[in-house]
Amino acid sequence: MTLRWEAFLDQVKERGEYKTVQEAERAARVVLALLGAHLVGGVRAQLAACLPEAFALILLNPLQSAEPLPPERFVRATAAWIEGATEATATWDVSAVLSTVADAAGDDLMEQILLQLPAGYDLLFGRPQPT
Repeated sequence: MTLRWEAFLDQVKERGEYKTVQEAERAARVVLALLGAHLVGGVRAQLAACLPEAFALILLNPLQSAEPLPPERFVRATAAWIEGATEATATWDVSAVLSTVADAAGDDLMEQILLQLPAGYDLLFGRPQPT
């Protein structure tokens, strides 16, 4: 089931404790653009189908990445794309967006997503995996 735009942003806003919907939207756009560069094929398309259309388009037309970034570099890249962000605030941004994405995706799709990402992304999605 696809989340509505407002519902998605409300969840990100609440989880990120943002003051405005615009702050939540900015974080969502950056994180989804970076995430899209790490996912391929049917998994990216399935995830896009779970998101509001504008965010699905961002995921499907990602920033370019030569290789999958480890979680720490993903957070640093997020900080670089958000004006005034630090690694600490970017970690907060990433977690707010990716935990909302994980809820929209559901468990089965999340398993497939995590298989395409380097180790450690489970924590960014708020879905710690057993070791």
